[in-house]
Amino acid sequence: MQCVKFNTGWIFEKTEKDSQLRAFQGKKNTVAVTLPYDAMIRENRERDCPAGAQSGFYPGGVYAYEKTFSAPEAWKTQDVFLEFEGVYGISRVWVNGALAAVNKNGYVGFWVNLKPWIFYGEENIIRVDVDNSRQPNSRWYTGSGIYRDVNLLIGTDVYIPRDALRITTLSVSDGVAVVEVCAGMKNIAGQGGEAECEIEISYDGKTVARDLQKVVFQSNENETMRVQIQILSPKKWTPDYPNLYECIIRTQIGGKVCDTLKTHFGIRVLALDSVNGFQINGETVKLRGACIHHDNGIIGAETFPETEWYRCKRLKEAGFNALRSSHHPISRAMLDACDRLGMLVMDELTDVWNRHKNTCDDADIFQEEAEQWIAHMTAKDYNHPSVVIYSIGNEIQEAGTKQGAQINRFLCNKIHSLDSTRYTTNALNGLNCAGKRLKVIMNDVIAKFGMDTSSRGSGEGSNALNSFMSLMAGERGDFFATHPLVTEALEECAQSCDITGLNYLSGRYLLEHELHPGKTVVGTETYPGDIENLWSLVEENSHVIGDFTWAGYDYIGEAGVGIFHYDGKENFSSIYPERLGYIGDIDLIGNRRPISYFREIIYGLTEHPYIAVERMEHTGQISSKTAWMFKDNISSWTWTGYEGIEASVDVYSSADEVELFLNGKSLGKKPAGKQHHFTAAYRVPYEPGELFAIAYCAGKTVGEYRIQSAGEANVLRAEQVTENETELAYVKVWLEDEQGNKNLLERKRVHANVTGNGRLEGFGTANPCSEENYFADTVTTYDGYAMAAVRWMNPDSEEPVYIQFSADGCREVEIKIQIGGNRDGKK
Repeated sequence: MQCVKFNTGWIFEKTEKDSQLRAFQGKKNTVAVTLPYDAMIRENRERDCPAGAQSGFYPGGVYAYEKTFSAPEAWKTQDVFLEFEGVYGISRVWVNGALAAVNKNGYVGFWVNLKPWIFYGEENIIRVDVDNSRQPNSRWYTGSGIYRDVNLLIGTDVYIPRDALRITTLSVSDGVAVVEVCAGMKNIAGQGGEAECEIEISYDGKTVARDLQKVVFQSNENETMRVQIQILSPKKWTPDYPNLYECIIRTQIGGKVCDTLKTHFGIRVLALDSVNGFQINGETVKLRGACIHHDNGIIGAETFPETEWYRCKRLKEAGFNALRSSHHPISRAMLDACDRLGMLVMDELTDVWNRHKNTCDDADIFQEEAEQWIAHMTAKDYNHPSVVIYSIGNEIQEAGTKQGAQINRFLCNKIHSLDSTRYTTNALNGLNCAGKRLKVIMNDVIAKFGMDTSSRGSGEGSNALNSFMSLMAGERGDFFATHPLVTEALEECAQSCDITGLNYLSGRYLLEHELHPGKTVVGTETYPGDIENLWSLVEENSHVIGDFTWAGYDYIGEAGVGIFHYDGKENFSSIYPERLGYIGDIDLIGNRRPISYFREIIYGLTEHPYIAVERMEHTGQISSKTAWMFKDNISSWTWTGYEGIEASVDVYSSADEVELFLNGKSLGKKPAGKQHHFTAAYRVPYEPGELFAIAYCAGKTVGEYRIQSAGEANVLRAEQVTENETELAYVKVWLEDEQGNKNLLERKRVHANVTGNGRLEGFGTANPCSEENYFADTVTTYDGYAMAAVRWMNPDSEEPVYIQFSADGCREVEIKIQIGGNRDGKK
């Protein structure tokens, strides 16, 4: 089926109560846009926004998208659909004034059949009304409106519909792989007959296998073509070697090509048991996992291939090999990035079943639509080798009930009926599942540990739950996790899944193996600061297949989960103007934070040490703290004004010992490695210069790390960080002194001016509390950095985009961006 992007030529309007009257008066307030176009990120943030911190104080609204298009006469004999990959809010699609479709789930794509409503040879109008005013409806930032691609799908004579091609690896060895190619074929030629289906499989541009199948159709009936194909000396797909093949299928009648379909796939088979764990092609793989939300920071929820590639690549570079889509089906663009970069995926269905977490969430539609969501998710994912696990829910409240157990089994069985090649899990949370048992459990916890009132939160909604969960860490959390009534609550749902998924219940990993020695366990969501203990459990227990930290990449919404407060404020208190969760190993613009390097060391992926310094502006102060927070530190030795004051310095290392030097003078050797929690702690009076760490194993140097004090930030640097751009590019800008040392302490207002074939799509920083607008052309650096998103105005033009950055006291710097980019992303 021909698929063409349908993103250009749209008119957008935020509709208000008097919008019809204004339109009648000729005062219609519309703007021309190219999709994707997130309406929520363009709203003014509101202190009293109904969703509060959950949405980052962005309000919802009611919006309209409209486009005029021509319907050629050729469409009379073709099938014509529009595919919406993601529209957040209740959406109604009108074609020439007729209601053609209604969609209520903002993360599930849907199709609109245009044929009943269009006028051939004439201009037609499509209008999409989106209502995201019913708030709060989610526990994180959602975006509003058409935030993903819209595609025009055209089928001719005999064609393969969208997602109707499935490629399955039946067996694989070093010498040969057998793949099954199965294609649903639709005949709209108006008569019966015989069609030919040519299958060609290639690798790196070279054909490695061919086949030709003849399919006999009766008039206007569908058929399924299925064939097994051998591939000699196959290039297997693994996270370390993400080899991809291309399958091209051509359907033809009487020598006339009707349809050409291309898709990529990977050759790999999965296995799962408690002795070998999770295996790909016979090799055990431990899941070094990151939970992620769907937004792209400074451009809101807008989804582009380049932005998903960038996020995925930064996570892979940080040592992760698996992503959990939280808490909704992942985008097609992110799946493509994961396939090509070698990132495993746990694709998650939903955050709610029938019980509400927010007043206006999807609980009201789950019962009637869940099967449709599953069908769409499994069809979308099937040919992506990166997808290995489906999660049927996150922290579902009714999971501990008999009805919840019944729903759980139904959902797992439904998934397996549509895709038997992957595994199912459910991200179970003990507090959510406990239900009526919770009072007894908590009385036992209090009897053993006493009452903890150190974190109060807002006392409302998900903030209250998260605040309560933050008390359930450490010994208290382990006692809770292994309580017999928690076991009772989790038992039935856990057993109907292939993998027992546990949120913040690492204390029961060993108990699960005692109870069910044949089952595997995965930490579907865990505290980031507990990675040392968590990874030991993964490494030392074959039935524990991996860990997914909350969260791998920072995001908008759930604002303040990880923000350090030094003024008496509490986390989970919905504090304006906080905008970000500020809990990612990687910050909002893609820079790795100290915990990311700490995690990489614990994973055993590097021997190099890392130096992190607690922010000296808060020396001696006491901060708020939750179980999701690590340390308020940064890899910087620039602390002008704090000379002579002791800095708290950590050297992270897997080596036996480390030695720290200040301006060439040794501050002594200290033990490190696993026996010492991978950390050597120093108290160092600040003086400008160089802080230098050496890591030793058996007396031999295995790695070094140094940070240098920076002088005045009077140099701007910029670098294009995305690759092979076709729609959008990211450019990072940062501050340095004259010697090239990055200055992370100084803050400057940086102005961006875009000329040529482009416009500024977003400009911002990782600052979790900034009140600056992501669509302004000037921002204040945070930790020395800012990032701009630049979008082509005309993707068909080869004219480059130029972006100039300027700041007071700094020389201007310019970046030239060409469509298609250069592979290393540097200029």
